[in-house]
Amino acid sequence: MQLLGLHHVSAITTSAKENVHFYTKIMGMRLVKKTVNQDEPSMYHLFYGDEVGNPGTELTFFEIPPAGRTHEGTNSITTTSLRVPSDEALVFWQKRFSKYDVEHEEIKVRFGRQTVRFRDFENQRLMLVSDEHNVGVAGGRPFERDDIPVEFGIVGLGPIYLTVQKPEATSALLTEIFGLHYVGDYPSDSETNENIVVYAMGEGGTGAEVHIEKRDDLPRERPGRGSVHHVAFRVANEEEMYAWIDRLDAEGKQHSGFVDRFYFKSVYIPDPNGILIELATDGPGFATDEDVEHLGETLALPPFLEAHREDIEADLEPIEAK
Repeated sequence: MQLLGLHHVSAITTSAKENVHFYTKIMGMRLVKKTVNQDEPSMYHLFYGDEVGNPGTELTFFEIPPAGRTHEGTNSITTTSLRVPSDEALVFWQKRFSKYDVEHEEIKVRFGRQTVRFRDFENQRLMLVSDEHNVGVAGGRPFERDDIPVEFGIVGLGPIYLTVQKPEATSALLTEIFGLHYVGDYPSDSETNENIVVYAMGEGGTGAEVHIEKRDDLPRERPGRGSVHHVAFRVANEEEMYAWIDRLDAEGKQHSGFVDRFYFKSVYIPDPNGILIELATDGPGFATDEDVEHLGETLALPPFLEAHREDIEADLEPIEAK
């Protein structure tokens, strides 16, 4: 058994409409699935990705309108990164961010790669990472837009950043249970003397890394709009998912049990520092109930919610993404 890389990252927004505008119109990602939170169907669950929503390219959002602001701190997922094909692409994105008044920083090298930190309209902590020298998990193909050249488009998720009080506990879960391996470390942007430690899974590279920073000088983060709910790692298929569940049981690890999300199968595991980690299968995928050409155009519901469509739609404000 081997985890294949990052599968998706799920965050919180207070406005599905504004969220769709930012991630489709400004970031150029495709809304590949417009559905609902299966555990709370009165709220949207939006999935963005490459042209077909391949595993490893998915950034998702739960819409929670009353969510307050995030009080940033430790024991949380503190940066979600997105991959672009080249160093040149970062120059394009800097100009685009300036055009659309997107808060961003200058290009900086982190772990040997050029990067640009930026924030969305709700202060979501994001970063673009160049794939120019990437060796490892391949990216997807950007969704084609007239105003964003394909050679500069977003090709998937990059490294996920965890900030924790007790990195040894999180590292043990990643290495001893999930089979990630240490690949290096580098200085933090913060004023601490701690290096950020990097672990990788599968083929490694930008689409398969977890970066961990120790911060025991900060309070625990209080999540809200602009915070990340969980990160998911890729499992090849359902058979392997059951094998992972057997392993978690054998190791005495707490988990949710098998969960059928219709577009993929999942199990959820709480990290010792309180971060929620999901394992998710690569299939069956988002074309299960929609043609690839029309992904995300209408409200998609898993079969067990279809009988409640009228009530669910009545609770949701219509949104469109073209």
